[in-house]
Amino acid sequence: MFFWNPFTGPDGKNMQAMVDQYNKTNPKYKVKNISMKEGDMYTKIPTVVNSGKNIPDLNIVHAERIKQYKDNNMLISYDKYLGDYPEIKASNYVTEAWNIGDLDGKRYSLPLDIHTFQMYYNKDLVKKYAPKALDDNIVTFDEIQAAGEAAKKDKITGLGVTWFKPNFLSLYAQYGGKLTKNGTDVTLDNADGKKTLEKYVAMYKSGITSRDGQDPAQLFQSGKEIFYPEGIWMQNQVKAAKFEWGMINAPQLSSDLSKAVNWSSSHQFVMFKSKDRDAAKTKAIMKFIAWVRTHSQEWAKSGQNPASLAIKDDAAYKKMGQSFLINTPEEQATMKIFDYKYNGFVADSLDKHVGDAIFGKVSIEKTLQTMQKEVQGKIDKDQANKK
Repeated sequence: MFFWNPFTGPDGKNMQAMVDQYNKTNPKYKVKNISMKEGDMYTKIPTVVNSGKNIPDLNIVHAERIKQYKDNNMLISYDKYLGDYPEIKASNYVTEAWNIGDLDGKRYSLPLDIHTFQMYYNKDLVKKYAPKALDDNIVTFDEIQAAGEAAKKDKITGLGVTWFKPNFLSLYAQYGGKLTKNGTDVTLDNADGKKTLEKYVAMYKSGITSRDGQDPAQLFQSGKEIFYPEGIWMQNQVKAAKFEWGMINAPQLSSDLSKAVNWSSSHQFVMFKSKDRDAAKTKAIMKFIAWVRTHSQEWAKSGQNPASLAIKDDAAYKKMGQSFLINTPEEQATMKIFDYKYNGFVADSLDKHVGDAIFGKVSIEKTLQTMQKEVQGKIDKDQANKK
């Protein structure tokens, strides 16, 4: 059974270990783990599916890709196979990760994990410059600003300016921003987009954030940065720090957890249409996915949060920093997957242009106009190609 996935980093070793564990159970069809670079994999998928040759039996894709694959008639539904696996159901998975696979009343994917952009913090620096900020498990932008102002005299950075896409989208959603109103056309150039960029530009101008050209990861590891927004999957990098650190929700406007937004995505199991996948092979695939549901400890070791709630009972997992996002229904509700069909176009544009606005190279108004025009142009082209 050929299993394609984009796990070529350190997490690839964890996935291989999981596959090895499964294969030791002596299934009829052993899993052959094939990890490849994300860009290469996503380039190959439409080519092999259209050719009808060498299509993987099972594939991991990011949640944001599923709508396009479904609309392009590339996926098969799991519905007629789930009856034999009653424990593969909504109540046994994180809601946000489960719901993403339900399209037009059919299930096109099953979740492996939900990975989230949250925030690391230096415990000593928080104690010194923001002693009460963590009392409610939420650090607000106002608290970051105050801590950064207090730390400036000691040449300590308050907040690292990190990956533009999740930082923008998390705050954009907190302001009430939506990526689309009709499911197709993008909405970036609006009041919510303006407020989002204004917030980061104001912090940059005040001197509390990392500067253009600085490496926020290095600042944090060297003990020169209080707060470092990054993914839960970056723990192996952070572990190199010589001080005590913790993990908490991404920066928020409000201290009310019910209003919190933590940008998230999810790796999902999908089956692309293939004439070579018979009933026996499909049954073997379902058996593997069912096994993963209750054997996700190795995946958690990679820094991820498995989507299966069975992990909550694992003693070792409870000690992992990222577990705070899964431990309660309230925290689970903060994780938001931006499942807009054209999320890929948005992501490319945000990463390309947001930094120029934050660092004062291009005006906020011009940045929003450019992103709106750029993304909508790609959408219009995609829509025209389907006519």
